[in-house]
Amino acid sequence: MSRSYDEALSKLSLLQSNRIITSLFEPPSTNKPATPQTAQALNAAAIPEMLEWLRRAGYTQPDLARMKHIHVSGTKGKGSVCAYATSMLAKYRDVGTYTSPHLVHVRERIAINGQPVSREEFAAAFFEIWDRLTEAAIRAGMSAVEAQGAASKPFYFRFLTIMAWHIFLKRGIRDVVIECGIGGEYDSTNVLPGEAVSAAVVAQLGIDHVAMLGDTVEKIAWHKAGILKAGVKGFTIKLRDQPGVMEVLRKRAAEKGAVLVEVDEEEVERWGGVEGNLKGDFQKRNQALAVLAVREHLGLGGGDKQPLEDVPREMIEGLREARLRGRCEVVDDGEAEWLLDGAHTKDSLDEVAKWAIRQQHRASADDEQPLVLVFNQQERNITQLLEDFVGTCRREAGREDVFRYALFTRNEIARPGDGEERDVLVQEQAADKMRGLMPGCEVRVFDNTTDAVAEARRLVRGRDGGEKGKVLVTGSLHLVGSVLQVLEP
Repeated sequence: MSRSYDEALSKLSLLQSNRIITSLFEPPSTNKPATPQTAQALNAAAIPEMLEWLRRAGYTQPDLARMKHIHVSGTKGKGSVCAYATSMLAKYRDVGTYTSPHLVHVRERIAINGQPVSREEFAAAFFEIWDRLTEAAIRAGMSAVEAQGAASKPFYFRFLTIMAWHIFLKRGIRDVVIECGIGGEYDSTNVLPGEAVSAAVVAQLGIDHVAMLGDTVEKIAWHKAGILKAGVKGFTIKLRDQPGVMEVLRKRAAEKGAVLVEVDEEEVERWGGVEGNLKGDFQKRNQALAVLAVREHLGLGGGDKQPLEDVPREMIEGLREARLRGRCEVVDDGEAEWLLDGAHTKDSLDEVAKWAIRQQHRASADDEQPLVLVFNQQERNITQLLEDFVGTCRREAGREDVFRYALFTRNEIARPGDGEERDVLVQEQAADKMRGLMPGCEVRVFDNTTDAVAEARRLVRGRDGGEKGKVLVTGSLHLVGSVLQVLEP
């Protein structure tokens, strides 16, 4: 059997996706029988199941405690906190990072010192875990033929979580930054015992994954705070305008015996943050949480009283150099400058609007030069998000005609096959909304990103003058990842 990277990807694709798992929590459609499984039952089984998969892969919780983890949960800002923490820790020692989702290739999820593991290392580790799980299933009585396949393996996220720890332990990595997948209390990463966690971070909270986590910020906060551990400090921003959320976080910390450190926003404002690669005024809050967590992890002190004063030079450099794919990323492909950000909530899209307009003004003497917009959002109210986003762009630019062209596309890279028709109702709804919002903007709809990117390039090439045009891609991380794969095959 081939043991190549491509073969590893082929087998990985056979595992149950996160979407299949999250769909188990959703109400059944009217033409399907009601499922006997409830969110409570599914959640209750999650950690015991993950511990069993870990055991079958040859590991125990004491094995995980050979590493110290900064464990990060939250609705927004998790990726940024992990990027900042990784960049700072790498100034002191080797650090492993496990995050999700990936944008271009799955190796992005497992990184050493901020760099994705190589194809060779990924493939080797993949088959080592695959074989261990196969052998465990055979010992448990499964037929060898069945055990060779996906039936003896956990779903996608669980498999990669175990594989990340496997790589880190083989490498002798002792410092790890790890991001929750969904939630916290029942997330696969939360099999970490208290002695394996040096610090926890609960980043910004909001409404997401309602079927699994609940329909209020307070309910979601309960899940996110599930990563807090006895005797371990957990860092979060003190939300004065959300007393209910803070009450939940404090109660959860008390239940778990954790120390909740509430970072005052006024203190963050006085500090001001560090200007770096990751743009947006909101990033100083993510930076502050990462600074506190890394200080605690390294035993540098300053975690409670005036923790943002006298930040070491190495950590300042780490904050400045931190990068995160698909977040305020600029790609120049020789034909256009692509401004890419996977923002998909009103607040994050507001920040993208400010960043994009600044990029446009900074790079062009002609402040009237419009942007080409590529936009999509499959899971949220695309028309409301678009309306709010366009409004913010207009306010920031100080004019109405911010976009000359707007392209709305599905996230699939490949063109549909012969006879295949893709549903573009969501994109048509966005197109109709854009025509009403900005009558002078030419609007087009696509069912794949290959064609959308080709059209954006054509529009940019057709511009008057020699200045390179700009294309803003936003609204969805999946869209940004798809476009990046077209730009960087």
